[in-house]
Amino acid sequence: MTTPRARLPKAAASAAHRRPDARSLAMQVVERVLYDQAYAAAALSAEFSRYPQLTVRERAFTTELTYTALRCRRALEERLSAQAPRGLPKDRVVRAALLVAAVQALLLDRATLAIAVDAAVTRVKAQRGAQSAGFVNALLRRIAEQPPLNRAAALRANLPKWLEERLVAAVGIEETDALVGAHASLGTSPNSIDIRLVKGRAAPEWLVHATPGKWLPQSRRVSGIGDPRGYPEYESGDFVIQEEGAQLIAWALDVPEGATVLDVCAGRGQKTSLLAERVGPEGAVWSTDLHESKLEALREEMNRLHLSNVQTQALDWSVGGGNLRTDFEFALVDAPCTGTGTLYKRPEILDRLKPDDPGRMGELATQILRNVSKYCRGGAQVIYAVCSVLPEEAEAVLSRVEDIFEQRPFTTQALRSALGDQACAGRLLPLRHGTDGYFLAQLQKR
Repeated sequence: MTTPRARLPKAAASAAHRRPDARSLAMQVVERVLYDQAYAAAALSAEFSRYPQLTVRERAFTTELTYTALRCRRALEERLSAQAPRGLPKDRVVRAALLVAAVQALLLDRATLAIAVDAAVTRVKAQRGAQSAGFVNALLRRIAEQPPLNRAAALRANLPKWLEERLVAAVGIEETDALVGAHASLGTSPNSIDIRLVKGRAAPEWLVHATPGKWLPQSRRVSGIGDPRGYPEYESGDFVIQEEGAQLIAWALDVPEGATVLDVCAGRGQKTSLLAERVGPEGAVWSTDLHESKLEALREEMNRLHLSNVQTQALDWSVGGGNLRTDFEFALVDAPCTGTGTLYKRPEILDRLKPDDPGRMGELATQILRNVSKYCRGGAQVIYAVCSVLPEEAEAVLSRVEDIFEQRPFTTQALRSALGDQACAGRLLPLRHGTDGYFLAQLQKR
């Protein structure tokens, strides 16, 4: 279905507005990501919430168009520019429409390319007028005559040169390709969702035959199911949407039942909920984050999962821990970072990172670890983790806190299996471990 034109009757136009086509919705999301600093996942989620009547297929197509446009933006714009003698317009509506339509022309099945061109022209005409729409129409028809792009090459081209060099130095060429989705073993659409089964709850019927996790028995990997939050078992708290690598980070902290845990930079609480499960009703998790809005989402998540052993407090750990107790025996520090281990899922990061960001974030993580140490007793076990694979946020941080922490081998079997029996620190990687990219280390306060 194409975007409705202005001449439609009022009732028809209103109905069409209530149910936008996937291409126009993708153009809107891409525009927000590129020009309003929105995150793709959040922007898509917001649009899907506005239009609950969209089918699973429509949501999937919108998602594919959006992420392919963002993941391959540089290659798409280069091809578009080559066919635009005066260059590409800077106008946000025009740029987003061209990118999404070019995805179908250069990277996806061309069978419905005419519909894609019409959707782009219609949107631009409605918002920028006939002259801009004519330009878009002419340019896309020239693009349709060009040979398709190589998907892997287009994904690689999105990496800034400085970041590509640092990633290759840190994890090698193949893992760098995997981080952006360009490795041959991942296929053409390496999209899937990891589910964590909640302790004591039966697996939903649609998860019984899902692929088991590689490292954790409660993890499942599924695809083609739409948004899991639409299933009744989500509302009743039977499972958590959580990537297996993120689950491993929460499992790295070897907490017994009844323990009290400090959860630093807790975010929206997926790792928090796993810690709360593991310490049980006799234990407690003190979850802290800089942003009160994230803690509000965390509290909603704990309510959904029927967990009542979590306390929350908004804290800026670059400054300190306020009036928290100072005798924690266990702490998880999931520090803010560049996110270079999640580039495939968050391609917008590539347009926002600068060469000095890894070092800056490593210094912030160092300060957070130093402040956390003041709230832990001697001998306390601390897991440091980041969703980055760059050494500035990994080994460099550990070297700066050697005076207050010493490294100790991981003690949970899952981490020993993944990283080695004597490993004190290591990276989780897409090819080697089947996860997003992370660095984590087990530390003990001196």
